[in-house]
Amino acid sequence: MPDFSLPTRVTVSEAGAIVSHALEALRAGDPSQPWTVDASALQTFDSACLALLLELRRHAASRSLQVLGAPPRLAHLATAYGLDFALVDIAVPATHA
Repeated sequence: MPDFSLPTRVTVSEAGAIVSHALEALRAGDPSQPWTVDASALQTFDSACLALLLELRRHAASRSLQVLGAPPRLAHLATAYGLDFALVDIAVPATHA
C-alpha cells in the first residue's frame, strides 16, 4: 500500500496544497522504510508535478522515494527536463500489447 496517492491533476495550481498533504503523510510514515507515492491516477500534470516529486524526495532525506504507476509521459517529462537522474525510482507500468 502506498504512503501517499497523487490525485488525477497536479499542475501549478494544485501543487502547493498537494505537497502539504504529502509532507504530512511523509512525517507520519515509518522512517526506516522506502516512501511510496502512487501516481496511477495521474492524468493531467505539468512540470509542477516534477517539482512536487523533487520536493518530496528532498524531504524524504535518507529514505528512498518510489513513485509507482506513473504515466509514461511523466518519465518522459523528467527526461526532457534532465531530472531523470534525480527521479530514478519512477515505476512506469508496462503497456499491454
